[in-house]
Amino acid sequence: MLFCVPRAIRHPASGYVQGINDLVTPFLVVFLSEHLEGSIDSWSASNLSKEKISNVEADCYWCLSKLLDGMQDHYTFAQPGIQRLVFKFKELVRRIDEPVSTHMEEQGLEYLQFAFRWFNCLLIREIPFNLVTRLWDTYLAEGDALPDFLVYIAASLLLTWSDKIQKLDFPGIVMFLQHLPTHNWTDQELEMVLSRAFMWHTMFNSAPSHLAS
Repeated sequence: MLFCVPRAIRHPASGYVQGINDLVTPFLVVFLSEHLEGSIDSWSASNLSKEKISNVEADCYWCLSKLLDGMQDHYTFAQPGIQRLVFKFKELVRRIDEPVSTHMEEQGLEYLQFAFRWFNCLLIREIPFNLVTRLWDTYLAEGDALPDFLVYIAASLLLTWSDKIQKLDFPGIVMFLQHLPTHNWTDQELEMVLSRAFMWHTMFNSAPSHLAS
């Protein structure tokens, strides 16, 4: 809330939405690492001067605002931006992997049941935290084009387990997608997800009809 209240004042239409506080965490870790050493678990802000803490807060606020400036409607009433991404996500999965798309539909799974959190928190809860800064590098490199590319990252993440998902029933799919088995992931697995996302983005983004029904 510390970073989100000033932003809500600056952007009154968006206000505060649950999950935004998650998004500042990678920035906080990066800027604190300039002043604290050792494991993150051993860090204590009490070891920092008020001036350093204020500087870290200011840097985090600026970076969070910059990240979210290109996706304002993700955090306005009813979050239409996220709902739009979920629709595109569903259509993209259908075009790339129709068998898994058909199976999910036959099981009665709505993409909002799992993908809303994915997009709301920019996938930060779906991968180990030690990989989040690598993911954030990609986000920042995309700039205002991030929302479009995020759809491809989500599709790549989901289809990592295409075969597994097709063997599960509705409760099994929901549980699986809410607790993805990524806790042992390394840079290699994340790079594979990002590489597939980039490949599909290159193939499909210039042909927007692939997202049309």
